[in-house]
Amino acid sequence: MKACLPPRTTAAHACGFSLIELMIVMVIIGIATAAISLGIAPDPAQELRRDANELVRRFAVAQNEVRVDGRVIAWQADGDGYRFARGTWQTVPGSNVPTVSTLGTLDTFARDDILAPRAWRVGPVEVVPAGAVLLTSEPIGANWQLVLRHGNAAVTVLRDAAGGYEVR
Repeated sequence: MKACLPPRTTAAHACGFSLIELMIVMVIIGIATAAISLGIAPDPAQELRRDANELVRRFAVAQNEVRVDGRVIAWQADGDGYRFARGTWQTVPGSNVPTVSTLGTLDTFARDDILAPRAWRVGPVEVVPAGAVLLTSEPIGANWQLVLRHGNAAVTVLRDAAGGYEVR
């Protein structure tokens, strides 16, 4: 910092910080901020909660898809990720009305941006209860819950009878 001159001097010799001094302080602050942010490890519970919130949004989309299309959608999870699947429409000889079949190839939404198979962000996740969750076109359904666990972190996904979802 420059020394201040007595008040009787001209305005050209005013007190203050030079641009170089300000830039050096900004660089030091930037380096300190970067060091602190790199030193903080990501919280697995936070990532698990993000996975659960995304899953809730995808459940809502799948539920709407079932109500529009009429075909049941099953949600299946394993340690690596999860997927949605549904039967395909099959034509019946002698009938104008197609039927849904789960024989052969299932529609796994491979080209769907929202319902395509996903991997868990945090790595292996245990889902309790294990097994498929069926989404039907019924306006009122059973309450259920899923618990997602990764290490010591656990998040619960709840579904109420009206089809609303919540993450706890």
